[in-house]
Amino acid sequence: MASSHQPLAQRITPPFLRRAFEDRPTPKGVKRVIAYGSVSIGMMVAALNMTVVSAALPRIAADLEGLDYFHWVFTGYIVMAAASLPIFGKLSDMYGRKLFFCVGLVILMVGSVLAGSAQDIFQLSIYRAFAGIGAGALIANSMAIVGELFTPIEQPKWRALNQGVFAIANISGPLVGGLLTDHLSWRWVFFMNIPVAAIALTYAMAVLPPFRSGRRRHQIDFLGAGLLLAFVLPLLIGVSLGGRQFPWGSWQVLSLLFFSGVMMVAFFAQEKRAPEPILPLAAFKNGPFAISNLAYLLIGLGLFGTMLNLPLFVQGVAGRSATESGLFLMPMTISSFIAGMLAGQLLSRWGRYKLVAIFSTATATLGLYLLSAMDANATRTIITINVVIMGMGMGIAFPLFMVIATNAVPQRMLGVATSSAAFMRNFGGTIGVAVMGTMVGARFTSVFNSDISGPARAAMERAQVALPTNPQALLDVDTVTSIESALIGVGGVQHLPAILETMRVSLAAAISDSFLLGTVFMGITVVACLFLREIPLRTSNNLDPEETVEPSSPVSASK
Repeated sequence: MASSHQPLAQRITPPFLRRAFEDRPTPKGVKRVIAYGSVSIGMMVAALNMTVVSAALPRIAADLEGLDYFHWVFTGYIVMAAASLPIFGKLSDMYGRKLFFCVGLVILMVGSVLAGSAQDIFQLSIYRAFAGIGAGALIANSMAIVGELFTPIEQPKWRALNQGVFAIANISGPLVGGLLTDHLSWRWVFFMNIPVAAIALTYAMAVLPPFRSGRRRHQIDFLGAGLLLAFVLPLLIGVSLGGRQFPWGSWQVLSLLFFSGVMMVAFFAQEKRAPEPILPLAAFKNGPFAISNLAYLLIGLGLFGTMLNLPLFVQGVAGRSATESGLFLMPMTISSFIAGMLAGQLLSRWGRYKLVAIFSTATATLGLYLLSAMDANATRTIITINVVIMGMGMGIAFPLFMVIATNAVPQRMLGVATSSAAFMRNFGGTIGVAVMGTMVGARFTSVFNSDISGPARAAMERAQVALPTNPQALLDVDTVTSIESALIGVGGVQHLPAILETMRVSLAAAISDSFLLGTVFMGITVVACLFLREIPLRTSNNLDPEETVEPSSPVSASK
């Protein structure tokens, strides 16, 4: 019988939950690999939640009559996942990784039930944003648990496997989403997450130790968490709206960005004085930690927008189908995985990372530059070679900088290290997608207006066909048919091939310029890596690195 002197939370907790979160040693040998398997399934759940919805979005928008707002189904999930990452990373440092890993899975399951039952596009967007909170908890703790299971010298090959999990999700997610939408209902795109998450939850409860801090009393930085959300959410929402729903100079976008800036200043002021800050600013005085976070921010800025525009280039410029554009990305995914695994094996044997960091970022920069040099006549072979080169750099860089960040701080700050790096990557990616999307649209319109021939322009004016502001006609047969019908009515249909060719060339130029911007961001990453100070990868999780970062004090040397 439970003692009346026990805390209320302990008395009301079911016995199986108490047993699941009892202290136990970190698993060794085969048990460690089994524990890693539970983390991989959890990461797969979060990654699939992100990608599986993409193929279903057009059908969802049609059924819920929300075409103007359907992108928030995707954006809301990404924004909330990014905003919650640092908070769950810090909480896991304080109260244990397993707890918030499981909390993330539960939130995702609840969010999936709600999303599958949504009756309009606004409900669906809110429920997906709620699920994004679960994804933030899941991603932050998945990466931290890998750091608990394996020492920094062992991590490179296991984090490369993590990259493989995300690669599988990127390939299989849209395919599964499309099949479920075509043969069952788009609602099953969300319902399918429930059994997978339940399996991951049961698995994790059975095999993972709690990975709990030895300290039992903590001071949660509630104000810092609130200010972080008040800083990040308006910023990401503002850049998502800019150039889409509202012009960049509109009061709606500018007011969001201004409010975000004020909250950013307040957040940094709070973090300087908080006893246990959500994001210890002193950590950024640690060179390798700071450069790793900068690298992730720049990689997000440069590569996420590129990944968005590659299918548009393949379909709109090269004239391939949506299925073929997915196949174009497969060589990049394969090269990314193979390069990451080979580099992981090298790092685990060598124990040094600076040259590998320079090589990986330089390779990704070269791939982006080659993509930026493509024009409307780019062949399948050229595109494939370029994306393979970029994929090699990505496959090495993504897991590598996570290893560098975690190796640079004490084990007690593992959650902060992994979540801040992931936050920077998602934060940069959200901004990069918005900026590059706006850039492509503006550049496309500019080039088309300057390159369209006089007779073709006159024919469009007689047919009352507006000059295009997006390349819809290159992607949609119905749009081409409507333009053709209008031109036939004024005897100008002979100009249609020239109009479409000008659109194709204009789109190629616009996307190439966005790739060039990505090249600049990645080039800055290479320069930053030149200043990367090398701390040999640790062989134990029980030793602090060469530089010890105290949560609320400047960096000091140890040993």
